[in-house]
Amino acid sequence: MRFLMDAEQHAFSASLDAMLTAADTPAVIRDWSRGDHVKGRALWARVAEAGVFALAVPEAYEGLGPRPVELTLAFVELGRHAVPGPLVETVAAATLLAGLDDQGPAKRLLPALASGESAATLTTGPYALDADMADVRLTVSASVSGPAAVTPTELRLAPPPGPPLPSLDPARRLFPATPHHGELLATDPASLAPALLLARLTTAAQALGVGLALLGKTVSYVRQRTQFGTPIGSFQAVKHRLADAEIALEFARPLLLGAALTLAPEDVAAAKVTACEAAYTTARTALQLHGAIGYTAEYDLSLWLTKARALRTAWGSPDECRAAVLLSGGRRC
Repeated sequence: MRFLMDAEQHAFSASLDAMLTAADTPAVIRDWSRGDHVKGRALWARVAEAGVFALAVPEAYEGLGPRPVELTLAFVELGRHAVPGPLVETVAAATLLAGLDDQGPAKRLLPALASGESAATLTTGPYALDADMADVRLTVSASVSGPAAVTPTELRLAPPPGPPLPSLDPARRLFPATPHHGELLATDPASLAPALLLARLTTAAQALGVGLALLGKTVSYVRQRTQFGTPIGSFQAVKHRLADAEIALEFARPLLLGAALTLAPEDVAAAKVTACEAAYTTARTALQLHGAIGYTAEYDLSLWLTKARALRTAWGSPDECRAAVLLSGGRRC
């Protein structure tokens, strides 16, 4: 399957890449991991100015969307540059709010999400990503009231979080979720499924971008590092490892773009597992070929390595995604 971007989509991706290349994201990420969001907020505003968050918000709420294909292309670039923050959660929250029967929360919250003035986090589990910097904290959980046989789902606007918890990726700051607390926005929201689908799709796009960045950094490194007076990139074993990584990433790309077009749950699940496994495989290759320096937290490669591992299980583990494909009757991964 072959997908060709039009000129406008190419220009959009290229402009994001250029803007993020000039942004010195490693410095932003390191500050973010320490809880300093000043540089991150400035970068968030620039991403919003490029129209990224507006792509998930309907025009009725001052957005440009929904435009899942363009959103997917944007998240590939955000992943390529390892931009920190609740990016996925913000666009998923926008989808969730836009689809509520009661338009009040959407009118109140979506314009600021589209413009980048606000950020959102969304959780259906025990942890909320970057809840300390999010202006909108949405929790989805089973109600603790009502008959035991019927457990409606509650969407709430949660209060500020407590202290952070340990995280595999220091730039993905986790906080305890606070279900059953805060303002009740909706019960059994029908828009939850589309929101979770978009979260899975954009996570897959992020992972593909992370994998592409790791591949590019490793190719550059093996051209410079020498053994026996020869660049190690000239060794056949090294070439084969990098070729395997590139093939895995390029096989993931059409699945990702196809899923952005169809938005079928099984297609999105297939794209998620394929892109995340390709990124994780590339991360392992990058770590091995960089040698000892690849293990050091001070070396910028680590910022992408930890993200590849964290995204692998975010919004759907490999097993969960494969199960979704299998139960659909498809054979996509």
